[in-house]
Amino acid sequence: MRLIKMLLCSLVAVMSWPLYAQDLAPRAYVITPMRSNAVTVTWSFFDGGVNFNGAVPITNATGTFSIPIFSVYHSFGFFGRSANFTASLSYWVRTFQGELVQQHRQIYRSGLVDFSARFAVNLMGGPAMKPPEFAKWKEKVLFGASLRVIAPTGQYDRTKIANWGINCWAFKPEFGYSERCGNWVLDAYAGVWFYTTNPAFDTGRGDKPQNESPIGSFEGHFSHDLEKPGTWVSLDYSVRQRTAF
Repeated sequence: MRLIKMLLCSLVAVMSWPLYAQDLAPRAYVITPMRSNAVTVTWSFFDGGVNFNGAVPITNATGTFSIPIFSVYHSFGFFGRSANFTASLSYWVRTFQGELVQQHRQIYRSGLVDFSARFAVNLMGGPAMKPPEFAKWKEKVLFGASLRVIAPTGQYDRTKIANWGINCWAFKPEFGYSERCGNWVLDAYAGVWFYTTNPAFDTGRGDKPQNESPIGSFEGHFSHDLEKPGTWVSLDYSVRQRTAF
């Protein structure tokens, strides 16, 4: 019974790491006037099958994710360039089920996820502007950089294999490119996630430090403005790859 529980719970633990590496954010480097502020609440839902690629003997595995996210955004000038800061906090709800040795098992997890903060600055094409200047500005090509940091503030219990917090710090430096042509915007981002050591990872036989290799990520977005101002649709693509330095 403990083996069955560990195998099913390991799904949640394994799935926690990649999700930080492939969040999709179209128009993340499009600038706003200085001293712009925004508070946003988003909700995402995922439902589908889970492929273990033969790593564990679980079949017919499926899972659902419900993810509300609360974010605060502020833009400002940084050495004459447009910059912004975003802080986010989310609460996730997951349910996983699968069959092991012809026995159906299900696990449910919910809790507060690690705090996330992102600083971004436009290096080319995006000077810091006040609202009157911004109203006359025409976007063309933007090139920027950002740093996202995840702090280990989420729920973590070393006696449980499945946790919401990763119990370590994570850092993602990234470069972003954005180009507008009429009502169309093309975005491309490339970055790498770096993780510190989780010193309290429970293997079932005692604590053992857990290390994670860097994870490279790439995002591509192709979006189009709609007739109503401020509304648009986007076609998104994301890929991630573990790297060895």
